[in-house]
Amino acid sequence: MVTDHLALVDVNNFYVACERAFDPRLENRPVVVLSNNDGCVVARSPEAKALGLTTGMPWFQIAPQAAAWGLVARSSNYELYGDMSARVMELLGRWGTWQQVYSIDECFIGLTGTPQQALQSGREARAAVARHLGLPVCVGIASTKTLAKFANHVAKNNPDDTRIGGVFSMEAARPAFVDRLMERLPVTEVWGVGRKSGEKLERLGIRSIAELRSADPAWIRSRFSVVLERTVLELSGVPCVPDVDEQAGPAQVIFSRSFSRPVTTGADMDDVMNLYAQRAAARLAVQGQQARTVLVTAGTSRFSGPDGSVSRSVALPRATADPIAITRAAVGAMRSVLREGVPYTRAGVMLSGLGPAGTGQEMLTGFEDIEGSDGSDGGPDRHLEDVLERVRGRFGGNSIGLGRGGLTEQGTWTMRREFASPQYTTRFSELPVVRA
Repeated sequence: MVTDHLALVDVNNFYVACERAFDPRLENRPVVVLSNNDGCVVARSPEAKALGLTTGMPWFQIAPQAAAWGLVARSSNYELYGDMSARVMELLGRWGTWQQVYSIDECFIGLTGTPQQALQSGREARAAVARHLGLPVCVGIASTKTLAKFANHVAKNNPDDTRIGGVFSMEAARPAFVDRLMERLPVTEVWGVGRKSGEKLERLGIRSIAELRSADPAWIRSRFSVVLERTVLELSGVPCVPDVDEQAGPAQVIFSRSFSRPVTTGADMDDVMNLYAQRAAARLAVQGQQARTVLVTAGTSRFSGPDGSVSRSVALPRATADPIAITRAAVGAMRSVLREGVPYTRAGVMLSGLGPAGTGQEMLTGFEDIEGSDGSDGGPDRHLEDVLERVRGRFGGNSIGLGRGGLTEQGTWTMRREFASPQYTTRFSELPVVRA
């Protein structure tokens, strides 16, 4: 029978997979990707997991044994990961009747046809991502999002089962086989069931996914919440998780980083705000939104004495996504609160009061008290903004900008990336070279 199906497609070990796609020498070797300033482990290859390395382990504890283990470390390459994510999502969008991007490395897509036809579509989508992008993905197919998450878990955790082959369909599988899987797996493997909820469920005698599926939804709601009630219904095949167009968009856009060395001068902090504000504005534009408020923050280390954190919020005269207006507002706001000589170790720019692009309305005057924070979208700046967008569209997002945002030379305060791989897909000077 022809029906609608949900598929969750997830890239396996996404950060590591992106590194391996452009550096085949990393195949079959233990690889870890490190957090900002190369602080701790945020992603691991299966080989690194086999060494007992866990997410959150500080790099300085691992580094002395790295050579003996044959361990390779990579600094977080956000430019590469973001671009590869966009390519994955664009490619997968061709396979679905609809698409909901859930995170940087996973999305839901809609499939139609019989269960076997949907299964075949999942296999073809998986093969297409491997062929065009060199990334391994797993696909879980079911009638609800929670079941699709479960199916994806089955596909990902049975890599050697040739019958599954990275794609598992709840509807194409034998019901008895699905029941056995649910009986074996703990309730904490269910999407949305955390450790604390899992412990409470276990105290109530619900230990496996199968037992949660059989629980009375109304009783679950009375003991927990409507969210867990929906989970029980979804496990029974009743769709309850809202579709993407029913969900609210993000309430803020934030760009924040820790520094590799403290920032102590206003000139350096101007550079920071120039760069961070433009990064935040770029994210805002990608989402098709505008902001009404700019909040800037800067903080000191908790080990350096009294807290020297500062923040300032400024309302823009009109909702905008203009990087020039946002950058002016951020720089001006930070100048009004920054204390020279204080060793700031982190900073951020947050944009809030978001709404769809093109809906901006003039606000009351009187918000121009901060130098350079007028936020005007008119005049010559509008033409300059258009020029910036055209150049970035042709030469990449980091090719041009305001102040530090347009320089390839790194400031002394920028994030430490000792083990950084090239920006293979977003910087012309770092494109891979093929020799025949």
